[in-house]
Amino acid sequence: MAKRGKSGGRNSQRPAAGVIDVPKGTRPDGPVEGVYYIDTGDCELIADQDNSNGWLLKINGVMSSHIDLADPLFLDFEYMRWMAALIEARWPLQPKGGQSKATDSHKLRGLHLGGGACSLARYFHSAYPDARQVVVELDGKLAEYVRGWFDLPKAPLLRLRVGEARAVTETLTEDSRDFIIRDVFAGSLTPRPLTTAEFNGHIRRVLAPGGIYVVNSGDAPDLKNAREDAATIAATFEHTLIIADPAMLKGRRYGNMVMAGSDSPLDGDPQLARRLLGGAVPAHIWSDAQVRAFAAGSPVRHDPAPPPLVNP
Repeated sequence: MAKRGKSGGRNSQRPAAGVIDVPKGTRPDGPVEGVYYIDTGDCELIADQDNSNGWLLKINGVMSSHIDLADPLFLDFEYMRWMAALIEARWPLQPKGGQSKATDSHKLRGLHLGGGACSLARYFHSAYPDARQVVVELDGKLAEYVRGWFDLPKAPLLRLRVGEARAVTETLTEDSRDFIIRDVFAGSLTPRPLTTAEFNGHIRRVLAPGGIYVVNSGDAPDLKNAREDAATIAATFEHTLIIADPAMLKGRRYGNMVMAGSDSPLDGDPQLARRLLGGAVPAHIWSDAQVRAFAAGSPVRHDPAPPPLVNP
């Protein structure tokens, strides 16, 4: 099951109130607070007590996503804001009618590995109206609920594809995506098959020149998982960066790091650094050199070796 972590959002620890068990197969007309059976367990829809238009989604007890039905450009989770800032630094938005919108030339092609409530997909649809996005979600029932609850854009602007993230990625055409976001968790960590050098090779094959691979890497204070994630991404891409708050970078708590890889430089935009420092949870950027120093000595993850052939 894909579970997503978050970094310090204001609603992360608020318990659900008045939760109602909803029989399997029930699909309400729009969001209704309650617990819903899905293919891989259950999900819980919680009304945001601080925002009359907001909804929180928990999957198998883990906080996954936040949606503002009135404002798709509002992202409640810090790590999602960091991801959005990184994408917008590569493909800048232009002021348009009082809001920042992409010009017609920004017909981005995005792939989201891990769906949840499709918060980032909604965001990018609003920021880049001509973007074509695919969200890969393992749980078909969850995808059905989310499309019904949150009035997502229709295909071809946004397609929800039910499947396992690696299997789907391996089928995609070369140079067919401008950005790929990995936000898939099983428990507190991303499933290992989505973290290996071989999988990253598929990611690089699918990315167009200048494209960006962005991942949500969760870890404990020892940062062992984050170092291995960084080492594996750095082994695949010429340019890397890490975005995180100082406490996470110093190994003082469990949380999330945003990591990225690309065939083009990522860390040369001073406006991105200022934007990240100005958030509710100020974040720092580690340059490619800092990422490689952080990962030094950590093993690059690989797929298991195939079993040896046995002669009859």
